Amino acid sequence: MSKAEGRPSVVVVDDDRQVLDLYETWLSDAYDVRTAAGGDEALGVVDESVDVMLLDRRMPDLPGDAVLEEVRARGIDCRVVMLTAVDPDVDIIDMEFDDYVTKPVSREEIIGTVETMVARGTYGDLLQEYFAVASKRATLETELTESELSGNEDYADLVERGEELRTQLDGLLSELTEFGDFEGAFADL
Repeated sequence: MSKAEGRPSVVVVDDDRQVLDLYETWLSDAYDVRTAAGGDEALGVVDESVDVMLLDRRMPDLPGDAVLEEVRARGIDCRVVMLTAVDPDVDIIDMEFDDYVTKPVSREEIIGTVETMVARGTYGDLLQEYFAVASKRATLETELTESELSGNEDYADLVERGEELRTQLDGLLSELTEFGDFEGAFADL
């Protein structure tokens, strides 16, 4: 969270200045918003204080895919939303983002997406990974046909990983419910 205002910090990265200004206007009432007009500029703006990054994929100086790789290589653990006009394909499976939103988007969709990402930032790693895998799967199943996905080994691995994570999470939930309810599980803390 932004230390200055005690509000979650959002970085918006897009090479279109009008898009940056619009998203900043939509988000600035509730969030500390920083903007970057391209990939190179984004790498100078993003740091450990960032909670959420809205990242365009197609930018002329440095594409969003490369920005995402560098952010993760630096160990920055913010939630990343690929917010782009690029239709997704199976190439997104190996990308370390948390959600994929295709433009155009509404004010409500942007605000809802950021709210969700801020909330996810408080979840454990296992649950965050599950949400990321589920988001990728839902995106691919919405954008690609069943025949495009069938036989794709990367997609099959993604589905399998999602099922593994779901089984692990179900096990954790089962352990917690043995206490009667979640409040009971945490009452002694």
